[in-house]
Amino acid sequence: MTIWALGDQLALEYGPLAEADPNHDRVLMVEATEFARRHRYHSQKLTLVFAAMRQFRDRLRREGFEVDYRQTATFENALDSHFASHPGDRLICMEPPSHGAGDRLQRLVESHGGTLERRHHEGFLCSRAAFDEWAGPDADSFRHESFYRWMRRKTGYLMDGDEPVGGEWNFDEDNRAFPRPEYAFSDPRRFQPDDLTQATLEWVESTFETWGEPEPFEWPVTRAQALDARDHFISKRLPRFGPYQDAMVERSWAGEHALLSPALNLGLLHPRELIDPAIEAYEKGGVPLESVEGFLRQVLGWREFVRHVYRRAMPELATANALEANRELPSFYWDGETKMNCLETAVGRVRKRGYGHHIERLMLLSNFALLYGVEPQALNRWFHLAYVDAYHWVTTPNVIGMGLFASDALSTKPYAASANYVDRMSDYCADCPYDPDQTVGEQACPFNALYWDFLERNEDRLGDNHRMGLVYHHLQNKDETERTAIHERAERIRNRTRQGSI
Repeated sequence: MTIWALGDQLALEYGPLAEADPNHDRVLMVEATEFARRHRYHSQKLTLVFAAMRQFRDRLRREGFEVDYRQTATFENALDSHFASHPGDRLICMEPPSHGAGDRLQRLVESHGGTLERRHHEGFLCSRAAFDEWAGPDADSFRHESFYRWMRRKTGYLMDGDEPVGGEWNFDEDNRAFPRPEYAFSDPRRFQPDDLTQATLEWVESTFETWGEPEPFEWPVTRAQALDARDHFISKRLPRFGPYQDAMVERSWAGEHALLSPALNLGLLHPRELIDPAIEAYEKGGVPLESVEGFLRQVLGWREFVRHVYRRAMPELATANALEANRELPSFYWDGETKMNCLETAVGRVRKRGYGHHIERLMLLSNFALLYGVEPQALNRWFHLAYVDAYHWVTTPNVIGMGLFASDALSTKPYAASANYVDRMSDYCADCPYDPDQTVGEQACPFNALYWDFLERNEDRLGDNHRMGLVYHHLQNKDETERTAIHERAERIRNRTRQGSI
């Protein structure tokens, strides 16, 4: 019997490997490279995946496992070699979360004369059966708040009987503060590459056509590093995470965010290993309830939610385009060359580290694409290539569903915002040549005209949305002259965006 440790299932603490016997069970790992040649991935994303796999391989060998580590172009080539050495082998893996991946692996193994047993993915807290019981068998749209409360009751996390600790299910209103200029953000934990990781980084740079900057590479690639990063976050950053989790500031690329999603999505950490110590820190009096609830909402709520919405809404979700957006992705998403300080900063951070926190992703990068009218699949592809924590099951619901409202599978309204939001939740506007208080004119922030033009363009689709009644009331109060000026300004912005001169 062989345990197949997929590249995002690097766990010895749960799943099939937790039950395996090094004296009897071997491990198969496949480092396939063809996917990395088809697109220009961020160099740090490729380094993270390949280095974490190689580090995990060496950890398994230290634990006494025989590891059949195949470095090939494709999974099919790797299975050719594996089954030549182990004819008729029985393989076991956890069910991959990406749509269709498990079926493809099944067909490949069976075509080589082997068998594949796909087990429940233990790297999540909500099983397929549990989610389907909550949602019902025929639902095609899902709401996070209801799911989150259900998960709280199901797990007992931050619950006092059947009621939430503190009397509130969420503390969003307390978690939208903006830090004063003198506030000093704590430094996140960073990890210098060891010889194996450094060699992997250099190999990635010399082997693939990549995007972004290769260094400094400071992400955790081992279980020990991931635990260290977790402990540092809970003790140093979680106490101040809550109030400023939505803030965007020039002086800190990380804010007080956990930066644990890359390790979590690789399997180096289990969500329970984040939640339990965070709640313990709150119960000991070291972390405010607002901070631990905000963190719990992300890990227990949103991450579990989008995983299952993706599963239920695919394959239609991947090609959804409810607003019929069809424009190309602007060039500044790749080169960062724009006069808009907020977008230049956000893209620059992604180019440097393959990371930006959730508000930059949603309210800057996705918001501009929504208002401008980018084809959903184009933006989804960019997120998948650019972010170190991005996988199809993560980006597709977040980008296509939430960011661009191309599907109503998980959102009831588009997250569209003008410059007013950016100015309120960031300090980017102060050093920007565009004025957030102007809608028309050459110095007006592009977000403003694009926002109102987006609403008018999609009035037939969105005008009767009960959550957008107020903004459409404001739109209807604008006279024809103002509407015409807004439309003309929006058209000039689109032209300049296409030319790369926005």
